[in-house]
Amino acid sequence: MIFNSLTYILFLCLVVGLYWTLPQRARLLMILTASLSFYGFWRIEFIPVMLLSVVVDYVVALRIPGATAHRKKRLLLLSLVVNIGLLFYFKYLLFFVDNAIGFANLLGLELDSIVLNIILPLGISFYTFQTISYTVDVYRGHTQPERDFTVYASYVTFFPQLIAGPVLRSSEVISQLSRRAIFSWVDIGTGLRRILYGLFLKVVLADNIAPLVDTGFSMPVTSMSALDVWTLAFLFGFQIFFDFSAYSHIALGSARLMGIQFPENFNFPYLACSPKEFWQRWHISLSSWVRDYLYLPLAGLVKVGQSQGGLGEQTENKKKNKALFISWGIMGFWHGANWTFVMWGLYHSVVIYLYRLLVPTNSLVRKFPERMRYIGGIAVTLPIMMLAWIPFRAESLSAAFAMWSKVLDPFAYFTLGMRENAYLITALLLLGMMSLFWLKNSLWPRLQYRALVLMGETCAFAFIVPAVIIFLRPINQFIYFQF
Repeated sequence: MIFNSLTYILFLCLVVGLYWTLPQRARLLMILTASLSFYGFWRIEFIPVMLLSVVVDYVVALRIPGATAHRKKRLLLLSLVVNIGLLFYFKYLLFFVDNAIGFANLLGLELDSIVLNIILPLGISFYTFQTISYTVDVYRGHTQPERDFTVYASYVTFFPQLIAGPVLRSSEVISQLSRRAIFSWVDIGTGLRRILYGLFLKVVLADNIAPLVDTGFSMPVTSMSALDVWTLAFLFGFQIFFDFSAYSHIALGSARLMGIQFPENFNFPYLACSPKEFWQRWHISLSSWVRDYLYLPLAGLVKVGQSQGGLGEQTENKKKNKALFISWGIMGFWHGANWTFVMWGLYHSVVIYLYRLLVPTNSLVRKFPERMRYIGGIAVTLPIMMLAWIPFRAESLSAAFAMWSKVLDPFAYFTLGMRENAYLITALLLLGMMSLFWLKNSLWPRLQYRALVLMGETCAFAFIVPAVIIFLRPINQFIYFQF
């Protein structure tokens, strides 16, 4: 059951109808049952794996507040071992076994390959991070453990965000599940709009860009020009943005139909003016999770801007830089058990490190007016972020490096190897994204007449609704399902 299917739409209508008619306790049980049923549509045998993580963290969190400091650490360690152990077995064991055998063969040991039939459970990367954050927050004293198992289990398994996020903190959702929401037509209208936006981004845009991307990346790198590489980087950048933000829109809209609000996960990331700002706008729930539960502890920081133990500035900067590379390496590896994802993460760490090193202290940059700095920041940041998608999509590290080398070759810009419509569509998408950003942030807030706003929304949905109806078909799963 995927979001871009009639099955999900019917399922959602049934769940929302029951949600608003049942009393609070029955409502919670219905949410938990519906979420497990939703997950069971994929593979029912993976439900016990998810519930094991739920039960372990529920019990551990209950025992942490009254425990001694030493026992608290042991309980936290138990939670981490169980959750990371499950993730390692299902997602990374094959990778490490294959690499170990390959390394042994390089040494001349000539080991045979081992066949392991391990299937990756959908959503395990997301709900593992979610349960870890809950236990860590209880350990840190940032939140109190939830004593109602049904509430906690509903928080972890809540079907709109179960497969591909957002990665939710307990403080963002549990309180909303615990109280009985009041029916509001505003919530219903907002939820339906978000679902329609998401379906449009997925079935009209992302799924129709996908064939161009697949065709382009299937070309031999030797036959690509530098312009082809740039076009493919931008095309895949648009595809994964439309695809993943579509999932987030539908997830937020589905929850909003039940009066539950999720935090935003995207905010025009390709119009960020720095690498740091890009990650404040892209997959916000994951980047903030990595910041709070990986980067800050590794950097020895209690919170942003405050060092621990009175470290000197040079030592503190070294710890920050070390934490930066480790965090991004882990973040890349989280996306997939492949060296291409590790390279993607390290690419971003290098970019952010160079930005820290060169831009904030550059007196020449500060002399320009703020508007020029912003436009210049976008002009520099956008192509750098798009090039990062090459290893994310490439079949191998060698293919990614070969494509990057094309960009650096000045003699590779004089031929075109792709169909003409690929370049045209890329240019139109870039122009459309910038125009929509201007409409939303500059023109729309200045409209003083509500009638004009309603007219604009009516025209937009007069186009979106028929387009969704025409293209709605569950052909392609969401890209982030594989993570």
